[in-house]
This record gives sequence, C-alpha cells and structure tokens, in this order.
Amino acid sequence: MAQKTINTQFIRLIVMEKTIPKFGTHEMVQFIGVNELAPEEQELVSRLSTESYEKFTRLIRNIEQMVVHVKSYEAEGGKKKFALHIRIKVPTMAIIESCKSHDFDLARALHKAFDDIKTQIEHKFHHASRPEM
Repeated sequence: MAQKTINTQFIRLIVMEKTIPKFGTHEMVQFIGVNELAPEEQELVSRLSTESYEKFTRLIRNIEQMVVHVKSYEAEGGKKKFALHIRIKVPTMAIIESCKSHDFDLARALHKAFDDIKTQIEHKFHHASRPEM
C-alpha cells in the first residue's frame, strides 16, 4: 500500500491507496486532520482504521471509500479532546456516517466511532429471518 499526501486549502489529507491489478489505484482509507497529531497518535489512527476497514469489508463487500476525520481540541486544563467523524461510502445506498464519538482518549474515541459504524451497517443491511404467520 502506498501513501499519498494531498494539500487542499487548510486541510491536509493523507490517503492510503490500494492497487488493484485490473482497475488500477483505488483509494481505501482517507485521513483528514491527522497531521495535527503526534506521530504515535498518527500511527494509532492508521492502524486502527485499517483494521476496522478490513472488518467492515467482511460485512459489506463493496465499500468504495472510508473517510476518517480527526479533530483535536485543547481545553484550558491542557488535556486534548478528540472528536471523530467517520464516513463510509457504499454504492448501494447513501453514506453511512458516525459523528457520535468524542473522548479524551484517542483509542477509545476511535473504537466508539467504529462500533457506531458497525451498528449502523448491521442495522441497515440486516437480513432478518422472521417466521411468517
């Protein structure tokens, strides 16, 4: 997997690309706002995002793109607060979005966001086998 950096206005994007032999390069996971984080936090976001992307591809096979938007806020006490917005683009329906995760611990905020996305995927794509009456 190759990494490509794109500068657009004030937002810096880091895009992880996946090369598919038949179709060429395909964007897999797009990161927004990661350059404001410390290197170990960047690695944590990258690792957890790619692991979750692989889990989501088991639930939905045709994910076109996943965007991880990380925002960090610094309160008066000096402790950072992280807010995450994650969007998954699926061709069969609208975009699945999670904007409910914010926490002082980055890993916990990431897990909350990915759990919310997983719940939404299971809810929207469930195949309930209810008994017919």
